[in-house]
Amino acid sequence: MLPAGRYYVGDLCYVVEGDDWDRLLDITNFGDGEFKIDGVRFAIYGTMYGDGTYIDEQGRDYDVDSGTIGCIPISYTKGGISGGQEISFGSSFRTGVEDGEIFFGDVSIQTDL
Repeated sequence: MLPAGRYYVGDLCYVVEGDDWDRLLDITNFGDGEFKIDGVRFAIYGTMYGDGTYIDEQGRDYDVDSGTIGCIPISYTKGGISGGQEISFGSSFRTGVEDGEIFFGDVSIQTDL
């Protein structure tokens, strides 16, 4: 579960840069799940077919260049929002992946199409 708040949802390589991106990859060991970096909780999951553009249930686009889609607080991002969406969650929310569907709360992104 991630806490309520404003999050970037998309490929984290667009908003976590340089050494922070390298550390994030080390922390996750290229695996799926929820993790912490600098005390900040985030989630990241691999897409079923790697890079491309995926669409959520509301028709919003998510560009992917690292083969992953994640969710991290806006406060941890560097610079503008690129390739994904800024989404506010009013309460704590579950994250996960099942059969190519990555979900963050009620946001569902199909990656098996």
